[in-house]
Amino acid sequence: MEKDFSRRTFIQKSMVAGFGLAALPWMSAMASPKKSGMKFGLVTYEWAKDWDLPTLIANCEKTGVLGVELRTQHAHAVETNLTSSQREEVKKRFADSSVTCLGYGSNYEYHSPDPAKLKENIAGTKEYIKLCDDIGATGIKVKPNNLPDGVPPEKTIAQIAASFNEVGKFAQDYGQLIRVEVHGHLTQNIPNMKAIFDQVTEPNVKVCWNSNPEDLLPPGLEQNFHTLSKWFGDTVHVREFNVGDYPYAELMKLFSGINYEGWILMEARTQPEDRIAALKEQLKIFNELVAQ
Repeated sequence: MEKDFSRRTFIQKSMVAGFGLAALPWMSAMASPKKSGMKFGLVTYEWAKDWDLPTLIANCEKTGVLGVELRTQHAHAVETNLTSSQREEVKKRFADSSVTCLGYGSNYEYHSPDPAKLKENIAGTKEYIKLCDDIGATGIKVKPNNLPDGVPPEKTIAQIAASFNEVGKFAQDYGQLIRVEVHGHLTQNIPNMKAIFDQVTEPNVKVCWNSNPEDLLPPGLEQNFHTLSKWFGDTVHVREFNVGDYPYAELMKLFSGINYEGWILMEARTQPEDRIAALKEQLKIFNELVAQ
């Protein structure tokens, strides 16, 4: 009975929230940059992969980058093999800091035509949903990741959507979001992602925009953005703002235009000598972009 009530409450919050889930209570914890509700955080992909948890939290505080999505198999070692007391310690470390643990960046994917592999990915997702709940986080990042050769695309698309619905329904009992990264060969193409989400029924399954080159394919960034915007959640992935030619100024204006109040997370790919200085630089550019 208690779980049923929890699920209903969570679904209501997810539906009311709209763009960026601005109404959810965990979204009000951090101060926003001037003139924007957007916040800047870090995916621990390259720049933080060798930082243990105390170092990660300390460096985030040092730089003012105060939200993190923890990637799997990195030095901070927040994985499902943690005991109950270790999970509580992780939760306390974040609670005692100014850094928000947004959740877990998994590699779980649901496109495989092998039923055993699909089942394994769904089961693994559920275990990490429990971990996210235990450490005080709010969601898990997953991927579609491919449309395999030899399988009708519509069949794989339906399978991916059904998997999202299954893990999404499970996550509601734990107050967690399923953050679907726009990722993977063919699946990161905006029409294919839309086709998946047209079949998603669970309101806590959300799109995590990933700033891919495919976003710029015809009909262009603005229309592609709005093709998915009704499903946006509370996280976005970007790469270094001053590397490459992705139109981040235009992207930030589009997010401002929908009053987005979630996290813009740096998923850096370069190898700077001083990562602290590099993070500070990216935060500065971010604040300039959202102030325009």
